[in-house]
Amino acid sequence: MKALVYIAPNQVTYRDEAEPQVDAGEVLLEIEAVGICGSDMHAYHGHDPRRLPPLILGHELAAKIVGGPDAGRRVTVNPLITCGRCEYCVQGRDNLCANRTMIGMTRPGGFADYMSIPASCLIDIPREMDSIHAALTEPAATALHAINVAARALTRPLPEARVLVIGGGAVGLLTALLLRSYGCREIQLTETNALRRKSAQSAVAANVIDPVSMPTPESAFELVFDAVGSAVTRQTAIKAVKPGGVVLHIGLLDWASEIDMRRLTLAEITLIGTYTYTTADMRATVDALQRGVFGDLAWVETRSLADGATAFADLHQGRSGAAKIVLKP
Repeated sequence: MKALVYIAPNQVTYRDEAEPQVDAGEVLLEIEAVGICGSDMHAYHGHDPRRLPPLILGHELAAKIVGGPDAGRRVTVNPLITCGRCEYCVQGRDNLCANRTMIGMTRPGGFADYMSIPASCLIDIPREMDSIHAALTEPAATALHAINVAARALTRPLPEARVLVIGGGAVGLLTALLLRSYGCREIQLTETNALRRKSAQSAVAANVIDPVSMPTPESAFELVFDAVGSAVTRQTAIKAVKPGGVVLHIGLLDWASEIDMRRLTLAEITLIGTYTYTTADMRATVDALQRGVFGDLAWVETRSLADGATAFADLHQGRSGAAKIVLKP
């Protein structure tokens, strides 16, 4: 089969690879579409010690089952492979499973013609669902999960909150789109890349600004989503949130940084880390995508898997304004 393989920092190559081994309890998938995630870029830059080359990355996908009684069944997947037995899995909080592994990290991912995965990870998608839209289930579920967590922590109803979303990548943009569908009227989205700002302005009814030329106002938002997770954006989030407000930390660009704990304490700010999604979140997201809750998704860019090396390079150099590039084998 053909696959796009991460071979060294800032290098991926399209080449022949052996077809995946299918163990007991697993299925073979033929990939229809697979998105490039920010964590794939993090690995591409050589900044993720968990993703060691050579490795087939990719975990945002749409596919169909090959062989067996379910041949042809269309699915997306929960890329987190969990134990199903620990206290978190039993509670339905499988994203916190201490025994989890992940495709595109501990085993080959979806940047290939075929991929194997445990059948327990499959999420059905409608037969008629667009494969590009289905491949957005994973990042959209991250946004849905984060908003659900935020809504539980806010002291006032979500639609009444003035919201700041930091980062115009896929998760940030999908968060803004879902917030708008939930009735939030005041949304500000910050993005440093001019091409992405232009794309965001056409996709969502929000105030899209460049935080470099127009500093983010302080103590102005009841709710802040940091979809970047850098040292700078963490500091910005803590400054921007109003006393008694909530900060949802989603992105993980930098693994460590200082934050203003004095302000966090004196202003009674709630800082919440949110990680991925549950399986229930993913099923709800498939339904939301199919119903058009996230809009027409015209801002998604589609390329061939064979052109994947160029797509990675364009994202690395900031030459693409697309919040999401989806590759098709």
